[in-house]
Amino acid sequence: QVQLVESGGGLVQPGGSLRLSCAASGSIDRFYTMGWYRQAPGTQRELVASITSGGMTNDAVSVKGRFTISRDNAKNTVYLQMDSLKPEDTAVYYCNAFRIVFGTRINYWGQGTQVTVSS
Repeated sequence: QVQLVESGGGLVQPGGSLRLSCAASGSIDRFYTMGWYRQAPGTQRELVASITSGGMTNDAVSVKGRFTISRDNAKNTVYLQMDSLKPEDTAVYYCNAFRIVFGTRINYWGQGTQVTVSS
């Protein structure tokens, strides 16, 4: 059974920082691309950042220079360091892990963690 367990969300003031963690268990291994998505009320879920097994990253334009994604393959854990947070970063953040097997995307999601940026 695959599980992605997020932690680290909460309430922070504008300009502050938070670090999200996502621990993967089960059949997730280091070959999965892992990432963070977010969804604010009334909007579609969007990619925030992703990182491949080899460490290549892909960041949304809106978070470039402020958020940093990293992973620890030995711990099957992915992190999202969020700095200079803005109110528009408020959303539920979801951890994602996927890999392509014989042309089929195998996709897993965490339960989500709320991030609220407000004074």
